[in-house]
This record gives sequence, structure tokens and C-alpha cells, in this order.
Amino acid sequence: MKSEKQKDSVILKKQRDNHGNEFSELPTINENETCNFQGYDVENLMKETAQLRKLITKRGTLEILIPLCCSNDPVRYLKFRNSMKGFSSKTLAIRLKELEKNGILSRRSYNEIPPRVEYKLTNKGQELTESIISLLQWMKKWSLD
Repeated sequence: MKSEKQKDSVILKKQRDNHGNEFSELPTINENETCNFQGYDVENLMKETAQLRKLITKRGTLEILIPLCCSNDPVRYLKFRNSMKGFSSKTLAIRLKELEKNGILSRRSYNEIPPRVEYKLTNKGQELTESIISLLQWMKKWSLD
């Protein structure tokens, strides 16, 4: 459900997420315009930022998401394990379970010996990784170290 509310020349688009929580879509700022977020609930934005930070800044999360976004093929547990130097098996397993629980990854296990488990991004996970790639491109553009 979308509704629009005019606030000091900025149109705030209200939407609801999958849990029924209402949120405002941030306006797009053109190059010749000034940034004007007047009318946004700062406390709510900070709460949403904290939720995002909690999800993507945990150790190992980005190292799991990046290989998945670079291919349409599922990635096996062993490939993660071999490519993530310095991460314990326990940390990897915990992070994979958290990402699956949050709907970012789908997990498929096969009844084989040795056991085979594959992970793939969900649509939600694909959108998240596209946003991360956009942030990385922004960082490169503005030469942030």
C-alpha cells in the first residue's frame, strides 16, 4: 500500500514492509538540487540504520554475500570454507544460519555421502547485494579509503 504526503516540497512515499511496518521511501536528489530531508523522523531512520548495520556488518556476512552475487550458481559450504581464511567453521555456520533465517539466503541440502549443502541468494538477498555493490561503486567514485 502506498500513500503520498507533501512536506515542504519533498514527497514522502509511505510503504509497508513484509511485517506490516510503515516506512518512508527516501527521495532521490538530482545533481542540481540541495539535499532536503526535512520532515523525516530522525529517530526512526536511526533505528532502521541500526537494524541494517546489525545485519550486514557482522563478521563474515559480506564475505558470504559477495561470492553469491557474482554468480547465479549456488555456492557450496566447502567453497565458502576454503575462501574465507581467518574465519572459524563455527562463525561461518552461524552467519549462514542467520542469513537464511532473515530470508537473505536459501539453503538446499542433498542426501548424499559426503553431505552436500548449497546456498543461493533469495530475491531479498539479491536486492541487498545490489545495494552493497552500489555503495562500493559510490565509494570508488568518491575515492574513500
